[in-house]
Amino acid sequence: MVLSDTHAPRRWKACPPRVADHLRGADVILHAGDVCTGWVLDELAAYAPVHAVKGNNDGPDVEAPETLELDLAGLRVAMIHDSGPATARWSRLRHRFPSADLVIFGHSHIPLDHTQDGLRIFNPGSPTDRRRQPHGTLGLLHIHHGHLLSAEIVPVT
Repeated sequence: MVLSDTHAPRRWKACPPRVADHLRGADVILHAGDVCTGWVLDELAAYAPVHAVKGNNDGPDVEAPETLELDLAGLRVAMIHDSGPATARWSRLRHRFPSADLVIFGHSHIPLDHTQDGLRIFNPGSPTDRRRQPHGTLGLLHIHHGHLLSAEIVPVT
């Protein structure tokens, strides 16, 4: 499962019920930054192992790197909070993470799922701060033997 921009405690007082419904079945939780307070990562870890990157609004108690590269069931995944402007985003992320199959990012609160030349870039949006989007959202990934079988952006508000 993929989250970003939960913005606690202003927007995330506790895990929203519709988010918790998805967390219960998660094998791993990826958070693309702006949890804002470290207790959110502890709350998420009660559901599944958590991998997170630091966002621009994260406080000093959020212990996470700026970027992260990991192997999930053979899929090479990279994470960063702010991917920069939409213009040239794909090429910028390909250059920054040359070996990644999937790059997960947040910051804009705008869900995005785009694949080009073997690289998929994915922003789950925000489950709690939808801004100009019609719904709060999260992302679901289905990975098997090094292949991303599906990636979904799911409304939760």
